[in-house]
Amino acid sequence: MNVTIAPHLAIDSSMSDEKREMHDSMGSVAVPADALYQAQTQRALDNFKISALCLPASLICALARIKQGCAEVNHDLGKLDAQRAEAISAAAGLIIAGQHTDQFAIDVFQTGSGTSSNMNVNEVIATLASSDAVAVHPNDHVNMGQSSNDVFPSSIHVAAACEVHEQLLPALQALENALRKRCEEHEHSIKTGRTHLMDAMPISLGQEISAWTSQIKNDRYRIQTTLMRLQQLALGGTAVGTGINTSPDFGKRVCARLARATGIRFTPMDNLFEALSTQNTALELSGQLRVLATSLTKICNDLRWMNSGPLSGLGEISLQALQPGSSIMPAKVNPVIPEAVLMAAAQCIGNDTTISLAAQSGNFQLNVMLPVIAYNLLQSIQILANGSRHLAQAVESFTVNSEVMARDLARNPILVTALNPLIGYARAAEIAKTAVEQNRPILEVAVEMTDIDANQLRELLNPVNLLKNSL
Repeated sequence: MNVTIAPHLAIDSSMSDEKREMHDSMGSVAVPADALYQAQTQRALDNFKISALCLPASLICALARIKQGCAEVNHDLGKLDAQRAEAISAAAGLIIAGQHTDQFAIDVFQTGSGTSSNMNVNEVIATLASSDAVAVHPNDHVNMGQSSNDVFPSSIHVAAACEVHEQLLPALQALENALRKRCEEHEHSIKTGRTHLMDAMPISLGQEISAWTSQIKNDRYRIQTTLMRLQQLALGGTAVGTGINTSPDFGKRVCARLARATGIRFTPMDNLFEALSTQNTALELSGQLRVLATSLTKICNDLRWMNSGPLSGLGEISLQALQPGSSIMPAKVNPVIPEAVLMAAAQCIGNDTTISLAAQSGNFQLNVMLPVIAYNLLQSIQILANGSRHLAQAVESFTVNSEVMARDLARNPILVTALNPLIGYARAAEIAKTAVEQNRPILEVAVEMTDIDANQLRELLNPVNLLKNSL
């Protein structure tokens, strides 16, 4: 059956001053005349005025996908007539497509089960799906076979899984590819290694970048291992995990619908009591995101140090100049992309702390901090994905100052470490100290202070030969 959304309802609401009386189980409430939501949403808007933060569009889309799948399964089970099922599915499709975003303005800091936002979606879909020919009720029809207690935890998993698959993993792959390319380009670009921010044995720039590449690859693998659990949903548990008011295979059927719609293999969680009462998988993913944030912090700080200067810093690389760096100092250019990504990483680590605290609030059969978990988890995925894309571009575009690296390497006193097996640690230390005090190349001083042949010293102290163990 083809369903046409009532034209007088499918509007971009401006929330006019005109009101209409609507009713729920608590009585009547005044709702803006042009709003698509109904009484319970209005109560939430009136009751929760804590922040200007709303749940992200990806979470609202996930809720709508669940409602669409539930309506289709309820029709298959003979519990919902075709006209209402198709009307609900069509209305949910509008929300999935990004329409009517202004109708979902409930504060993140709301009822801990996410009931207000679940009902917000139910009510908007019911309004859009209703017509002169059929009335669609937000609870009896849109929410059939469901509870906020299984729908909202499921929406967190669906939204996060979609964002990880569609945004984060491709961004990490792009960053890994950019790093691997620069690693291969500079396999033979030799520079001074550093430990404790002090000169150490030589290393190739390619070897240095290989560490970053490996970090991102392993972070990507870690996140992928969490997806197996993230794709398990609480659907079918309804109020407390027993599945009251729904069919035994309802969750499995809805998961199959979601899998077909998204291309992601969603399945019901084995133990629905765990699915409702804990947020361990969201916490696990947040922990993996924190590891990624730590990796990005390391890479960005290395880039900033290597780019420092141009005269009084290391100056080993030059990041692409993107914008003026000072409102008072002309010609100053700052490493803005690494700095922006550092802040995104810091935000993610803070989000993980919030999620950790919220995940502890699984009291008996329900976690009661679901909306704040959803908000912080999805924000972390978004900003790390976007930050990784920006960082990939910075990696692709930086230039290498080979002359600076060669100059500093020639005067690196730590090269003398290669002589330890021949002259001992103490004698090598004397040579290094002399080279530093006299500001002379280590080879030159070693020729004077040892009886080793100059050609042999030249071979022993050649940085290229020091990149691997020579023993």
